[in-house]
Amino acid sequence: MPREPIQSSAAPAAIGPYSQATRAGDMVFLSGQIPLDPNSGLIVEGDITEQARQAFANLRAVCQAAGGSFDDIVRVGLYLTDLSEFAAVNAVMQDVFSAPYPARSTIEVSALPRGAKFEVDAIMVLG
Repeated sequence: MPREPIQSSAAPAAIGPYSQATRAGDMVFLSGQIPLDPNSGLIVEGDITEQARQAFANLRAVCQAAGGSFDDIVRVGLYLTDLSEFAAVNAVMQDVFSAPYPARSTIEVSALPRGAKFEVDAIMVLG
C-alpha cells in the first residue's frame, strides 16, 4: 500500500526526516507534535497547560490537512517530562476531545525535542 505524506502549513514543519503525517488507505499516522508556534518555530511560553494546548492545536491542523478531525482519532500517545503534570494535560485532552474518547497511552520521558514538556502523536481512521 503506498504511503501518502500529509503536510500542513498551519503546523510546524517537521524538524527531521519525517512527514507531519502519513496516510495509508483509510489510516493516517500523525507524527508527534510538540508545542512549537507554527509561525515563529519556537516553543510557546507558559506552563504544561499552554504547551499541551499548542501541541493539540498543531495536531488538529495536521488532522485537517489529511481531511479529518479529532473525531476520527482512534488512539493518542501522550509524552510528558513530568508525570506529576498529568492532571493538567488530562484536563486539556478532555477539552479538545469529546466522548467516546480515543484509546490513549501516557508515558513519562526524560526529555523531548527543543526542551518541550509535552508531545502528542495519534492514529486517525478516515472513511
